[in-house]
Amino acid sequence: MTEHAKPTTEMRNSLPLWLAVSITVVLMLPFGLWLGTWNFVLWCAFIVWAEYFALGARPQVLRILIPAYTFGTVVTGIAMFVNIYLTQWLPSVHTPGDLAIAIDLFVFVAIMVYAMGKSKTLATGSLAMFNGISMVLALYFSGSFPHVGGAAAAPWMALLWAIVSGWFGALAGAFNVWILFPRPVRAVSADGIPTR
Repeated sequence: MTEHAKPTTEMRNSLPLWLAVSITVVLMLPFGLWLGTWNFVLWCAFIVWAEYFALGARPQVLRILIPAYTFGTVVTGIAMFVNIYLTQWLPSVHTPGDLAIAIDLFVFVAIMVYAMGKSKTLATGSLAMFNGISMVLALYFSGSFPHVGGAAAAPWMALLWAIVSGWFGALAGAFNVWILFPRPVRAVSADGIPTR
């Protein structure tokens, strides 16, 4: 064993992953089916759940995933609100609102990517940040959010619902790992040699 290597403990799951994932999916369904107008957007939740696994599937991942995802959603929600007014002021090239959304997203995506270069959290969580962008756009343009408050409220509701559904997915990922009930099997050295 090297001078700085510390022994670790080999872990084994008590519940197989396929069963833990299936249980988690079934427990999520009521939130997307039984709440009527306020149903969570489960495809959004499932994508953020996958991000949790892509970023390492440990509770510490939430410290990267949640802020980066939320930053992407908030800035994109603001962009969609600004777009309501740009659409009224700018002419269209081919499709109604096309010039406005192109200018709007150019500016706001540039701001987000610039911020990513200044923040370790956003750089490490770039997948989550870009998924935050795509979730707000997907919910906004598909209308997959509770419709309350009229057209001016739509960007804010899409933003809110992207956050609610995304955070739900992040927590589902943490829950999914938790119900694996990992248990120590044996201690191993940093070189992978059993120590007992």
